[in-house]
Amino acid sequence: MSASAQAVAARAGVSVSTVSRALRGVPGIAEATRKRVQSAAEELGYVASPSASRLATGRTRTVAVIVPLLAKWFFAEVIAAAGRVLSDAGYDVLLTELPTPAKRADFFAAPRLRGRSDGALVIALQLTSEELEALQGQGQRVALVGLERPGASSIRVEDRDGGRAATRHLVNLGHQRIAFLSIEEAPGSTLGGVPPAQRLLGYRDTLREAGIPRDSALELRVDNTTDAGADAVAGLLSLAEPPTALVAASDELAFGALATLRRSGLRVPDDFSVVGYDNHELAATVDLTTIDHGVAEQGRLAAEALVTSLAGASPAIGRIAPRLVVRGTTAPPRHLRADSR
Repeated sequence: MSASAQAVAARAGVSVSTVSRALRGVPGIAEATRKRVQSAAEELGYVASPSASRLATGRTRTVAVIVPLLAKWFFAEVIAAAGRVLSDAGYDVLLTELPTPAKRADFFAAPRLRGRSDGALVIALQLTSEELEALQGQGQRVALVGLERPGASSIRVEDRDGGRAATRHLVNLGHQRIAFLSIEEAPGSTLGGVPPAQRLLGYRDTLREAGIPRDSALELRVDNTTDAGADAVAGLLSLAEPPTALVAASDELAFGALATLRRSGLRVPDDFSVVGYDNHELAATVDLTTIDHGVAEQGRLAAEALVTSLAGASPAIGRIAPRLVVRGTTAPPRHLRADSR
């Protein structure tokens, strides 16, 4: 039979409540006292009851992870990385999906997290100030992925820089006719559209800096699916003056683009260059040049910020610099390679 909290308290010369607080890492315990309690617990083989600890501290040791969709690689990666941090810190995860406006409205209209979680990690939902206040009003510390709001921790990517880097790579190779596939959210989507929009602005920045006239026919907004990427490129190839290169706002769109190009008999990158955005786990398999925006790192950093906030620290703001990963889907346009021979 394991020892009791009373036995640990007697061994350490403290109260039972101090035992509970010391073993759960609650602030306000002197370090010497904490070590003395831990030593006594180890000597006696005492293991704290989670339910008893929760009652003693008034904390659930649970974090709500809120996402718009589960069936996408991005969200799975962010959740997995965040989950590892939360588990290591002793937190359980309460996963909530809000795929429709109705579910989102219902969730924020009622105090669903009060007494169920200590904090909320919100991924790629562009929260309104009222929604954020609704979470904080339920006693939740909040961390956001992909958005900054006063009073909450946040991690976001410098996506405009990512759009610039992808487009600049193609310009430096000599491409002048460069298309951009942006993401258009389906009606009723709860996804936040800020990152894709920033990537498009970065594309436009680079064209302007390079003195390349913007052509609206080369900017397409489509659903974020491989089929949509495939169809969009088919349309681009039918233009009187088709592009020689493409920046896609996601690797999923780029995968579809590659399929259409190869079905059309065009060789990548000899006839056409493609840059994606994500560094998806399959990007290396298809040798895709892409932008890495630290997908797992976003989850890890956001969870770490939330854990430190739950321990009493002020909200933290973090930003990730995207990175160009050059692989085999980009090269100078054919006419430049011909001239150099």
